[in-house]
Amino acid sequence: MTKSIGIDVSKETLDAHRTDDGAHAQFQNDSKGRRALLRWIGDKVSLVVFEATGAYHRGLELDLAGASVPFAKVNPKQARRFAQAIGKLAKTDRVDAAMLAKMGAVLDLSPQTPATPELHDMRELLTARRALIKDQTAARTRLATASVGSVQTILKRRLKQIVKDIDQIDDALRNLSGRDMTFARKVAILASIPGIGQLTAITLLIDMPEIGGMDNKQAASLAGLAPVSQSSGKWQGKERIQGGRAQLRKALYMPALVATRVNPDMTRKYNQLIEAGKEKKVALTAIMRKLLVMANALLRSNRMWTKARP
Repeated sequence: MTKSIGIDVSKETLDAHRTDDGAHAQFQNDSKGRRALLRWIGDKVSLVVFEATGAYHRGLELDLAGASVPFAKVNPKQARRFAQAIGKLAKTDRVDAAMLAKMGAVLDLSPQTPATPELHDMRELLTARRALIKDQTAARTRLATASVGSVQTILKRRLKQIVKDIDQIDDALRNLSGRDMTFARKVAILASIPGIGQLTAITLLIDMPEIGGMDNKQAASLAGLAPVSQSSGKWQGKERIQGGRAQLRKALYMPALVATRVNPDMTRKYNQLIEAGKEKKVALTAIMRKLLVMANALLRSNRMWTKARP
């Protein structure tokens, strides 16, 4: 098992590259094309690497998992930075496939646990929910400045429909999350933490399925909540967060805000930071990180949150 294979995913095609013999092949991104791709990959493969491309990679991921082919799904921005680091400035489907194959071999990427079909469905529902939230915000902004009666009527009707659509998606998310006992147990553990509701717990598990399977530093880093040192020679800059999953941080913002009011430990920590002269947004970021670390630790030990003893 020495082959590392890179696959560039697009809406119509899948461009594949093998490291052992440098072979390249292109397949249609449909069920028939993916079956042909699996035959081309064979069974002596160490890792298949592809970029996360939303709906376009879903069929590939499910077929690879179904065939027990080890794979790693990488962030497109990280893949592009790797290409720049090795001097690959050109960007074509064929070049990207070769670059992804090399990335898997050079960085020794670890295979990922395949997502269940239910998790794929929940991701799609969550994406639709976030789009509706954006529509809701835009409609409210337009309504605040609308002066024509017919426009106001249309916007009010649209806002009512958006609320109904969001409620429908929320119900679907709850139903899907309850089908898998393991997933449902994780939701219950996260929802036991003051400040985290059921839907927020589901969102965290969708955005960060790795949670509970890593150490606390890795969890904070993956969310982009780990402070990064800024220094060079005698110059010492401020530590700041960067990178990570922006949607995950957005999902943690309100729970952290609520936790500073209802969770005694978080309230105490937040007040300590404010009294130490930290800005409110810095203190709240620290609470977000603490909340995520707590969630990761509870999931790792498979136990509910309990109030700390005084």
